[in-house]
Parts: sequence; structure tokens; C-alpha cells
Amino acid sequence: MIPALLVIDMQKVFFDHSPGVSESLTSAVEYINAAIALFREKDLPIFCVEDVEEEDGRIPSSAGFETTSKIDLIASDPRIHKTYGNAFNKTELHQELQKLGVDTLILTGFAASQCILSTYRGATDLDYSPLIFRGSLADSSPDRIRFVEDIHDLISYGALVKLFELL
Repeated sequence: MIPALLVIDMQKVFFDHSPGVSESLTSAVEYINAAIALFREKDLPIFCVEDVEEEDGRIPSSAGFETTSKIDLIASDPRIHKTYGNAFNKTELHQELQKLGVDTLILTGFAASQCILSTYRGATDLDYSPLIFRGSLADSSPDRIRFVEDIHDLISYGALVKLFELL
């Protein structure tokens, strides 16, 4: 098993959507950073996925486009720019993961009911074993997070620690 962590759409611009979205994103940051620390300890890949929406002015180098500095990413973490909910659709993500021999994906980020859900299904279609990292999702509604967690495979922080002890 070779896992990779996907940090999806944790961009600064989304923190300004509404107080509820900002609170949800802020709550997810702690869990995402905990996962990042575990992946760094094992020198495992971490991919940052960022959403591009030209009509909204959300393009690379625009104000607020980049992932929030609250996330413990480093410059060498690969960046994937997507224009669809599914981070695999018309991006190089699959090819990059294949080069590294990745077969398991730990998904984190925003929005649970949209891009996380789409990417999870896209990963399954490509024969990855995707897992949602419990506590690391954000959305405009807590009910949507619970729904996504209820219908997909989850991994908790404790289980991820135990799993990494085996690697």
C-alpha cells in the first residue's frame, strides 16, 4: 500500500463565503495539518488541489486563489489545478499518482458534498482505494459533511497512526 494525501480546495477565497463556511474550513484545518504531519514523517506524497473558476475570477495568481497559509504545505508539494469537481477530470493527478505507485488516497478539504464527493467517486473509478479523513471535511452545512462521511469509507486519526506504524 502506498497512500497519498489530497488537500482539496482549501483556498483563501472560500474562507470569505460566509461565517458558516469559514468556521467549517477552520475546523478542518487542524485535522488536515495532523494528516500532513503524519505523511511528512513517512515521506509520503501530499497533493494540493486548487479549484480554478475563470468566470468567478478564481485563477492562479489572483487574490485569494492559493491554499490558505493555515495549511502546512511546502513549496515542493505538487499543486493540481482543476476546473471540475472531480480532481481527476482533465488534470494530471492520475498520472502523477501512478508515477509514485500510489494506490490509496486520503481525502480532505472542501466542499464535502461537491468536490470531495466527486473526487472520491473519480478515485474509485480509477481503481484507487479512497478514504475520507474523519474531521477534515468542510462544507456550507454540517449535515452535508455527515452525509458524505456516512456513505463513504472513513479513517480516523488514530487508525491512520496505526496504519502508518505498519508502513
